[in-house]
Amino acid sequence: MEIKVNFLDNLRLEAKFDDFTVVADQPIRYKGDGSAPGPFDYFLASSALCAAYFVKLYCNTRNIPTDNIRLSQNNIVDPENRYNQIFKIQVELPADMSTKDRQGILRSIDRCTVKKVVQTGPDFIIEEVDNLDADAQALLMPTQQAGASTYVLGKDLPLEQTIANMSGILAGLGMKIEIASWRNIVPNVWSLHIRDAYSPMCFTNGKGATKESALASALGEFIERLNCNFFYNDQFWGEDIAQADFVHYPDERWFQPGRKDALPAEIFDAHCLPIFNPDGELRGSHLYDTNSGNIERGICSLPFVRQSDGETVYFPSNLIENLYLSNGMSAGNTLAEAQVQCLSEIFERAVKREILEGELALPDVPAEVLARYPGIVAGIQGLEEQGFPVLVKDASLGGRFPVMCVTLMNPRTGGVFASFGAHPSLEVALERSLTELLQGRSFEGLNDLPQPTFESHALMEPNNFVEHFIDSSGVVSWRFFSAKADFAFADWDFTAQGDNANAEEAATLFAILDGMGKQVYMAVYEHLGAKACRILVPGYSEIYPIEDLIWDNTNKALFFREDILNLHRLDDDALGDLLQRLEESELDDYTDIRTLIGIEFDENTVWGQLTILELKVLIQLVLERFDDAKELVEMFLQYNANTQERVLFFQVLNVVLEVQLDSDLDMADYEANFRRMFGDARLDAALGSVDGSVRFHGLTPTSMKLEGLDRHLRLIDSYKKLHSARAQA
Repeated sequence: MEIKVNFLDNLRLEAKFDDFTVVADQPIRYKGDGSAPGPFDYFLASSALCAAYFVKLYCNTRNIPTDNIRLSQNNIVDPENRYNQIFKIQVELPADMSTKDRQGILRSIDRCTVKKVVQTGPDFIIEEVDNLDADAQALLMPTQQAGASTYVLGKDLPLEQTIANMSGILAGLGMKIEIASWRNIVPNVWSLHIRDAYSPMCFTNGKGATKESALASALGEFIERLNCNFFYNDQFWGEDIAQADFVHYPDERWFQPGRKDALPAEIFDAHCLPIFNPDGELRGSHLYDTNSGNIERGICSLPFVRQSDGETVYFPSNLIENLYLSNGMSAGNTLAEAQVQCLSEIFERAVKREILEGELALPDVPAEVLARYPGIVAGIQGLEEQGFPVLVKDASLGGRFPVMCVTLMNPRTGGVFASFGAHPSLEVALERSLTELLQGRSFEGLNDLPQPTFESHALMEPNNFVEHFIDSSGVVSWRFFSAKADFAFADWDFTAQGDNANAEEAATLFAILDGMGKQVYMAVYEHLGAKACRILVPGYSEIYPIEDLIWDNTNKALFFREDILNLHRLDDDALGDLLQRLEESELDDYTDIRTLIGIEFDENTVWGQLTILELKVLIQLVLERFDDAKELVEMFLQYNANTQERVLFFQVLNVVLEVQLDSDLDMADYEANFRRMFGDARLDAALGSVDGSVRFHGLTPTSMKLEGLDRHLRLIDSYKKLHSARAQA
């Protein structure tokens, strides 16, 4: 994690990381102002807080209340060496707690991350640099022998060279990539989380059997997502980009809807049109992109090459963003390597969907087949030793597809996690299934898995597949666990040999789709210096339902974005119109505004927590529609997920509105005790919201220029680096 420090007045310092700011000072006796804890005080507190976190985690997973648990830490200083200290952490537990849980809590404290780092003894490197943002990728490289060349199946270059090439590309773009965390909880299963230090919203996870393969995986995913603009999906890219020569890619084209909002003749082809517009309801206005919001310019469309005949077909960027998420995109050392990865993931997700929604039972992989891969067996045994039964299944559906499955069961909670992996090599597909299972997860994280069900409708819910796509945490059928498999085990192998192995394997995977009657469309991106591609298989590789283009399109942001960002400047008529549009949209009242309009507000602000329901309340207060406001305030208080401070504001607003609407009540009779209950600041905010002296309490003024929205501006700056590289290319 990158922590940048600013020098403030006197001895005060300011540390900035992610979306947080920490201020440190020194006591007055050390010439400071005593306005904040000192750096060493924060260090001491971090150890106690970390210990308490692990206690809380232990208790939460076992439904143990923490009301009567107390924890403290004291540091005992050696009188002869003040740098030699003992941290004594003491915990007070309820008398009725079992011996097992008492021991469990003490063991959980022993896992404190701060404690382990201190005990291991971090190494400090202190150096002068010409530019803090230079040499950005130096910390990515794991310790390795000079000149080492580690080859793995599926990669056209050694891992060391792959890492060096990819990190060099990112450094050249001005991306300062940092490793936020590593995990290796069972043998031969590694995962890590990397992110852009400047714009942490841009992040990926990598997985592999070794540190190096996991890092190469994370870097490859980062580059693929940059090439395909995935980090910036659903977001407003600002007025400068919206008016630039191109918005997404230099070869994009913009098409105007036809008469009566008809689809432009230039998009899709005869194969795609009935897939995306089966009932004739799709209109041109459904396909405006949310990123530019420039509807006058038309429908931004991107060229893809139809693989059956090499013809170019244009797909609206809006459609790709809405339906495909990250499915079907990859980067590699060569285009063929990227194609194999891309097609493998398409098969993985489509076959997974067929299995889960069809409630199919898969055959077990025989022990003698598993024995070929001792590294994978060791990882599975590591899970079994921790009390998690593991099933290893052949998901090829009778040898038709290069897909495997590793399923974990959690007897403590009854939860299940079915992880799938795909690759022309059975070994690689199996390894990916296992590493995907534990990517970014701790053993505690396996306690949140959903339980299987015999209810078929729960499996068919579109959101269930989306959950499986995002992190494999969707619901699985109990029929999946039947000992009577729907297919026989197939000891399949789609691999090729020689220097052109990836090219031949890609051809094999393309041929499978062709045999299924699927048209395949591919875009190749090389603007950023890497080989990357995006593949669409209409009617097969979508993640979201196609009807979402009509009923849940991300470009609904265009109906609200400008007015919401200009909220403080709207007159009563404009506010009434905005409120009416929100009501008529039938959007879920608990949708957060940042998702609705595609703006990355700081999550720690009122804007970052604001929902449609709360916005409606604030508008109704300005319009003096107090009856309607009161009704929605009561809804908020019954079902809310906002901060405690915001909840208290709505509590006092509720009673103020009660007094306002009841002619028999007088505020003067209650004000004193309201102040004692809620405090002056909250009551003044509520009273001001009713008498008109306070407008939109908690919401700082914004505009389409996005001033003050630093988190979102950092995201746009990140995208501008890509935009500039594409323009130069």
